[in-house]
Amino acid sequence: MSIHEECGVFGVMSKEPCNLASMMYYGLYALQHRGQESCGIVVNDDGVFHSYKDMGLVSEVFTGDRLKTFPEGKIAVGHVRYGTTGATTRNNCQPIEVNHKKGKMALAHNGNLSNALELRDTLESSGAIFSSTSDTETIAYIITRRRLETSSIEDAVSAALPSLEGAYSLVLMSSTKMIAVRDPRGFRPLCYGITQDGSYVVASESCALTAVGAEFVRDVEPGEIIIFSEHGVETRKEHCKTKDKRTCIFEHIYFARPDSVIDGVSVHEARVQAGKILARTYPVEADVVIGVPDSGLDAALGYAMESGIPYEIGLIKNKYIGRTFIAPGQDKRFDQVKIKLSPVNPVLAGKRVVLIDDSIVRGTTSKRIVKLLRDAGAKEIHIRISAPAFLHPCYYGTDIDSEENLIANHHSTPEIAEILGADSLGFLPLEDLPELLGGSDKYCSACFDGKYPTTIPTDTRKDRFEGKIKKS
Repeated sequence: MSIHEECGVFGVMSKEPCNLASMMYYGLYALQHRGQESCGIVVNDDGVFHSYKDMGLVSEVFTGDRLKTFPEGKIAVGHVRYGTTGATTRNNCQPIEVNHKKGKMALAHNGNLSNALELRDTLESSGAIFSSTSDTETIAYIITRRRLETSSIEDAVSAALPSLEGAYSLVLMSSTKMIAVRDPRGFRPLCYGITQDGSYVVASESCALTAVGAEFVRDVEPGEIIIFSEHGVETRKEHCKTKDKRTCIFEHIYFARPDSVIDGVSVHEARVQAGKILARTYPVEADVVIGVPDSGLDAALGYAMESGIPYEIGLIKNKYIGRTFIAPGQDKRFDQVKIKLSPVNPVLAGKRVVLIDDSIVRGTTSKRIVKLLRDAGAKEIHIRISAPAFLHPCYYGTDIDSEENLIANHHSTPEIAEILGADSLGFLPLEDLPELLGGSDKYCSACFDGKYPTTIPTDTRKDRFEGKIKKS
C-alpha cells in the first residue's frame, strides 16, 4: 500500500487573452505526482467558462486535440486529484463549477476538511443537493451562500473560512478575479509567482511555477487570501495568525517534488537531512546504500554522505506505467512491485545493502521489495525509513485513515523487520523532525504522534484501504 495525497491546484491570470490551456497543461503535468486519478481545467473566456474534466493522467486526458478545444482566456484554474474523501468517479473531478445569480465560480481544492461531514449534513438539512461525494463541493456551497450575502467574491471567501476546519489550499476564479486561499494552519502548501509577461501563477508547489517559466514570488501565508485582478494583487490577512501554523511534515518527507521549496525550506535538503539523521541514529556496516525511487533517493544520498558508505542506484522505476496499465486486482498473477521496480543485480549481488524508503504502511510493498533484493543476491538488507512510524489516521488529506491497517500500530520495530524479511529496521526518530525544517516546530505530525491540531471527526465514512465509500 502506497501513501497518496489529495491533489494539486494550479491557476493562471494573464493581462491579455491568450492560450492558457497549454500553460495549464504544463503546470498540472508538473504537479502530477500529487494526484493520478483525475484532472481538470476551466478556462475563463471573458466570463464564459469552458471546462473539461475526466479520469486519468494529465497526458491521457488533455491530448493535443483536446487542448485545441479551449478558447483563449485571461483566467484559468486546474486540478489533479487523488481522492481521500469521495469516490473515484468523474463526478468528483475538479475544478468544481458553480453558477448563481451573482455570477460564476470555479474552485480547485487541495486538502481535506476534518468537519466536512458535519457541514454537509447541515447543508443537506437546509435543502442543499450534492452531485458529488467530495468535500470540495461542500466548500463551494458555503462560499456561494456567503457570496449571495456579500458584495464581492473575496468577502464571500473571507466569510466562509470560519466555517471550515482542517486542510484547504484553494485556487478559485470568478468572472473577473483569481483568488488563492490557504487555511489558517497552513496544512498544505500554496505559492504564487509571475511570468515575464506579467501573468500571475498560483500553484501547490514551486516546481509548477518553474515549469511554466514563472518566477517564484512567495508562499501564501496560512490564513491569507490573495486576490488577483486587472487592478493587480491585493492581500487580506484577517484570518492570518488566528491558528498555530501546522504544515504537514510529510510534504517534505514524501509528497512534494524534490525541486520544490515549501515555506522557505528545500524539499531536497530536508530529505537529505533525514538520511543523515538515520545514518547517525542507526549506523550499520554495509557495502552500498540504495533508495526506493523516487522519494527515497534523496534520503539515501544523505545516508551515504553521512555514513561514508557508497551510494548506488539499486532499483530502477518504470516511469512509463500509467494508472491504466494494470488495474489493482485485475490479474493476481502479476506482482505490481516487480512491474514498477527492477533490481540492478550487479549493485546488489553479494552485498550488504542499506535500503532507504520514505514510509511503511501495511508492510506489503516493503516485504516485496526486500524479496526483490534477496532474489538479486543481496546478502544483508538493512531498512531505514526517512519518517517516523505511522501510528494514527490523518484527517487532513493523506490517505491514512485506519489504524487497523498500520503495521507499526500492532508490531514492534524488530517484529516488523522480521515480517519484512529484513536484517534490521530503523525509523526516523520523532524528536528529530524539526531538523528537517531547519529547527522549526511549526508542523503537523499527528499521523506519527496522535497530536491533532483540530477536533478529531467521529465519523469519516470512508475507507480508502478497502477502495470503497461506506456512505455517500
